[in-house]
Amino acid sequence: MADVNVATNLLEDSIRKSKILVVGAGGIGCELLKNLVLSGFNDILVIDLDTIDVSNLNRQFLFQKEHVGKSKAVIARESALGFNPNVTIVAKHDSVMNSEYNVTFFKQFTVVMNALDNRAARSHVNRMCLAANVPLIESGTAGYLGQVTAIKKGFSECYDCNPKAGQKTFPGCTIRNTPSEPIHCIVWAKHLFNQLFGEADPDEDVSPDTADPEAAGDAGSVALLNQASEAGNVTRVSTRAWAQQSEYDPSKLFGKFFCDDIKYLLSMDKLWTKRTPPIPLSWDNLPDESSDQQGGLIKDQKVWSPAECVQALVSSIKILYQRFKELKGEESFLIWDKDDEASMDFVTACSNLRSHVFSIPKKSRFDVKAMAGNIIPAIATTNAVIAGLIVFEAFKILEGKWEECRHVYLNSKPNALNKVIAPSSLDSANPKCYVCSPHPEVTVLLNVSQMTVQSFEDKVLRGALHMISPDVMVDDGKGTVLISSEEGETTENMTKVLSDFNISDGTRLRCEDFHQEYDLNITIIHRENLEENREFSVIADPSQLQPKAAVESSGPQPSTSSSMPASSTKATESVEIDDDLDIIFQKGDENEENQKEPPIRKRSISGQADIGSASKKLRLSENDIIEL
Repeated sequence: MADVNVATNLLEDSIRKSKILVVGAGGIGCELLKNLVLSGFNDILVIDLDTIDVSNLNRQFLFQKEHVGKSKAVIARESALGFNPNVTIVAKHDSVMNSEYNVTFFKQFTVVMNALDNRAARSHVNRMCLAANVPLIESGTAGYLGQVTAIKKGFSECYDCNPKAGQKTFPGCTIRNTPSEPIHCIVWAKHLFNQLFGEADPDEDVSPDTADPEAAGDAGSVALLNQASEAGNVTRVSTRAWAQQSEYDPSKLFGKFFCDDIKYLLSMDKLWTKRTPPIPLSWDNLPDESSDQQGGLIKDQKVWSPAECVQALVSSIKILYQRFKELKGEESFLIWDKDDEASMDFVTACSNLRSHVFSIPKKSRFDVKAMAGNIIPAIATTNAVIAGLIVFEAFKILEGKWEECRHVYLNSKPNALNKVIAPSSLDSANPKCYVCSPHPEVTVLLNVSQMTVQSFEDKVLRGALHMISPDVMVDDGKGTVLISSEEGETTENMTKVLSDFNISDGTRLRCEDFHQEYDLNITIIHRENLEENREFSVIADPSQLQPKAAVESSGPQPSTSSSMPASSTKATESVEIDDDLDIIFQKGDENEENQKEPPIRKRSISGQADIGSASKKLRLSENDIIEL
């Protein structure tokens, strides 16, 4: 008994003396702060860039209605102090990826606890903790599923040791020409929102794709292309310019996107030899359907008829156009938000009208919101269980009992041992991990004649590899600087393609990120074309690169996404939910649906930008679980 008391006293002393960093004050973060305060932790810093939304209030119990629009970190601190006003809690409304939160900053903490909302920020915190040699506890939830794992440099695998589920995208011709699933129409509708009101992206064009290889040689499409110029076809002017010329007249917008463009697609008759052809809609003769026949369903769960879609389209266009006209300054565009009524009505109406045209089942506003906003409903009790497990793992770390630390999985149903909570031993670090191995390196497949330096920095280094301030030097014996983190030093390089710097098949690049204290060697492999229209592909294990003949003889090989470094064969899945985007990484042998991760743009106050998210296209599986 004496030994137990001594151990308890030592743990209590360690708790009192420890300094904890909590990254994220959302669903898990709120529960975690409460647990830390009630467990005797006296020194806590919480950081979160996000602000409180109405949709947070049903589970993030530290927030009340009067807090909507305020900083999550600040309000979470104020509410948590109500449990114990003697605790020191510092709140920062900021991004943990900002340069002031460097390795020195991380070294002051005893343990770092992640309750984050996106892959980039998670990977960044992982690298900072490795560089600072500070223990990290990673966690996440998705519906009834949850996970907690402890990460220690040199002892266990890090966040990046295993490949994360890759981003699933659709070829542009599928979205623009031949949709076959509701999610295709929803993605198209979100692209249309951006083309009309948002930050227009050329890769998100919504007009018929005349370069579709399936339609090659269609004479009818060429003829109709000439006839369509008076109808506002985007080959004459951009979608937004044409809409502005028509003053966003709903009837003209409807006519273009659901009649004229559909007729143009019909002229590409090769597309419809094995598909059901689309049926153009008429503004004056909409199909006679009614959602009133759907009984006692609440409004958002009813599937709108085409006429009801048009009503919603007209009203939403008027509201959005008025907002758009009132915008001033550099960011003179709207940002689509699933919690904004007009934005949701627009996407619901447009996606269902397009679904009707292509004989695709329509979805209720509730379903469209879930699919467009990438939502898996959050469960407050799951967050509470996971937050409790985080603290249990922290106790083990503070006692120095790393051998007792576990991966802990919370399942939606009992496993073979009749357990809902399933612990497993921590795995050792992946020797080929591109982050925590002694000599990190990856191979990047791309077309050196097409990839610009700017795209390489934005999409490969910052996007796929989650660097913050990369410096890149070509290993050519001359010390050619390709990219510099010093502002303006390599600006003239940005528009040039990699081949302009004699980068070819087999060229090695030396990359450094001073902020993350991270070095990486990259081998460039030139490919004229990549599978699935990818612009690049990142591979952490060079053994995955086989000669084409060897690949064909050995059967299908694991594919590697442009956003997923494949560093081992261990199956890992990730999910983000609701506006918390709490993520779970679940072992592949779990008997659960195949679920993968998307992001949602976070809202910030004081004009601060969220640097943790990237736009993603979605895929819906047969069981209505969103995949990326």
